[in-house]
Amino acid sequence: MSASAGLVVTGLGVTTAVGRGKADFTRALFAGEHRFGVMDRPGRQSGTRFVGAELPAPVPATRLGARELRTASLTGQVALATLEEAWTEVGLDGYDPDRVGLVIGGSNLQQRELVQAHDRHRAKPHFLRPSYGLSFLDTDLCGLCTSAFGIRGFAHTVGGASASGQLAVIEAAEAVASGRVDVCVALGALADLSYWELLGLHAMGAMAGEDHADEPAGACRPFDKARSGFVYGEACAALVIERGGARPDAPAPYARLSGWSVRLDGNRNPNPSLAGETAAIRQALDRAGLSARDIDYVNPHGTASPTGDETEVAALRACGLTHAAVNATKSITGHGLTAAGAVEAAASLLQMRHGRLHPTRNLTAPVDDAPRWVREAAVEADIQHCLSLSMGFGGINTALCLSTCAA
Repeated sequence: MSASAGLVVTGLGVTTAVGRGKADFTRALFAGEHRFGVMDRPGRQSGTRFVGAELPAPVPATRLGARELRTASLTGQVALATLEEAWTEVGLDGYDPDRVGLVIGGSNLQQRELVQAHDRHRAKPHFLRPSYGLSFLDTDLCGLCTSAFGIRGFAHTVGGASASGQLAVIEAAEAVASGRVDVCVALGALADLSYWELLGLHAMGAMAGEDHADEPAGACRPFDKARSGFVYGEACAALVIERGGARPDAPAPYARLSGWSVRLDGNRNPNPSLAGETAAIRQALDRAGLSARDIDYVNPHGTASPTGDETEVAALRACGLTHAAVNATKSITGHGLTAAGAVEAAASLLQMRHGRLHPTRNLTAPVDDAPRWVREAAVEADIQHCLSLSMGFGGINTALCLSTCAA
């Protein structure tokens, strides 16, 4: 029996700039809505006009008191609200807290708020809040979430750069498959970038520049010949993973986790690897017991990277996946970095449930005509098996197979 036998996703929580909560997010996906504009959140300006997709309003979190919430960062508040949606859907209140785990995808998650603290207290460091001693650590997010929801099985973060969200899903699945816990939540956390990270990512050629500030709607162009780099988007997603049928009162699953893979390139740099991506795809399919022809839909990494998109299309060609429908969720949400893999897994599951595929914004001249692109409008689709891909700086390649429970 494979490690993935019987593992299902029973709950989802989603927070993005285009939609807060599953219902709002799903509606925005199929409508192809966006919220790209010149970013104005404090701590992201340094004489620059970078385009991104920011959350339109504060996210309410109800599990902690006002005093505790005062020291919670934007990343923390969004994590609490997103986790609460998934937790409530699955009905985990009252479940044995020693049998519930949490894996948070992401590292260096609260950079903007840390930079603001440095700027605010540079001339008076002795007035720094004691909570800073917690908030500069990624474990602070684990502590915030486990105290709010009473999780006592285990909690830790996993850092896989832009593959962190999907890596969290894989780690959570393996925790349940091994019997370490009965239920595990994978949370792709909001990476709260400051102007320093934005400047650095732009300097290395990964992120679209300020030349899109006067026309932000056209800035994010995955797989289009006019792409110029990724466009940042604030986002967070939570997936609840458990063994199918283990809890009689669990809701109907979204899908099975039928296979997965993590493969490395042995490479520190940000450049993609065709060999690494094809190896991850083939290993995930093999573990799921599927052939390439079984895949109906691919949700790709698709960042609008000048070299990344072409490499990913080459991987789809090499693995025999050009027959499958393909769209790019980042064209709507922007690139959530550490959250991206979890957000895109959630988008895949919602599309499977609704039998529809969302459009890909700004895909007017594809880099390759071989894939079956979903372009300007949502389309109906019967998705039995889906492949979701994520890649991260440092040569990290992940792939996730999602299958309907009947397949």
